[in-house]
Amino acid sequence: MDLAHSQEEQDFRARLREWLAKTLPELPARPSPDDWPGRRAYDLGWQRRLYDAGYAGLHWPVDAGGRGATPTQHLIYLEETERAGAPYVGANFVGLLHAGPTIAAEGTPEQRARWLPPVLRGEEVWCQGFSEPGAGSDLASLRTRAVRDGDAYVVTGSKIWTSHAEVADWCELLVRTDPEAPRHRGISWLAMPMDAPGVTVRPLRTLAGSAEFAEVFLDEVRVPVANRVGAENDGWRVTMVTLSFERGTAFVGEVVACRRTLGALARAARANGRWDDPVLRRWLGRLYGEFGALWRLTQWNVSEAQGSGGVPGTGGSVFKLAYSHARQELYEAAAAVLGAESLSLEEEWTAERLSSLSYTIAAGTSQIQHNIVAERILGLPKGR
Repeated sequence: MDLAHSQEEQDFRARLREWLAKTLPELPARPSPDDWPGRRAYDLGWQRRLYDAGYAGLHWPVDAGGRGATPTQHLIYLEETERAGAPYVGANFVGLLHAGPTIAAEGTPEQRARWLPPVLRGEEVWCQGFSEPGAGSDLASLRTRAVRDGDAYVVTGSKIWTSHAEVADWCELLVRTDPEAPRHRGISWLAMPMDAPGVTVRPLRTLAGSAEFAEVFLDEVRVPVANRVGAENDGWRVTMVTLSFERGTAFVGEVVACRRTLGALARAARANGRWDDPVLRRWLGRLYGEFGALWRLTQWNVSEAQGSGGVPGTGGSVFKLAYSHARQELYEAAAAVLGAESLSLEEEWTAERLSSLSYTIAAGTSQIQHNIVAERILGLPKGR
């Protein structure tokens, strides 16, 4: 991995900075956190601006509609957009960061042509239908069934923690297509239209008061067989591709945000006098080192993905495991620095601290990541 920036990459950074400086002041006001239709419109509008400027799907392959940028350009983009305070992907998260990349890697030419351009243009939103009430971390034990009926699957079951379901057009859906097969071998990956008859969405309110997740109930929903990505019953392998994106590269922008937050905490500690506490200074210094190491790991993971045709490796589990705990500790440190100020529900710090509690569960629990690291990276035997 070459960390030096070429002249071309320096020029790319300069052009991006110039575009951000011109574009960000033109954005409308951000909608209320509870206004999901407004947030969808805002996020799609930002995505359209990126598309028109040539920054949409920057690191996606050219044949998938992306720009085919180098890993370094991708990381420069993340650094500069975060530094400028540009909007994050928001409601576009699932489509841009793992459903879209999965279709780019595993879909047919027809599927890529149908689903990828609307994601990049900011026209359609995706949600994730993986977890179930009885199959969270043990994803392979899912029970939502899909029975073949001619040129369609008839899907019955339920999903939970379905990200952005109430504003989504499509769902990346895992279903069991062969209940008699071993549990990892009877699963298929479907693209389900969220407006199909039989789909019911019930939002879930989190500890932080937001409702970006939902329960989804499926009552004999017909999904065309043509919407299956990968072969029938080969969905577990396709799912591993999706999860490699979710754990390996989808969080990279958040590392930049956390490093910025750490700097803000250091400035706040100097302003309120807590910087005089040597224990607190050592704590913030250690976190600075941890997030610096995570950024280097991010660079390595992005470079590895580029070298393997765009699909991250199992090293993403190392990143996810370390990042989840570092983020939680960052907001514990924020509480120590800010004191009572960090307890107000009106403060962004409070919402972020509450949100951080979910990171050791979201996208695969830390226990699952430990197993992946032990078995697939270190080669240790499976536990009994």
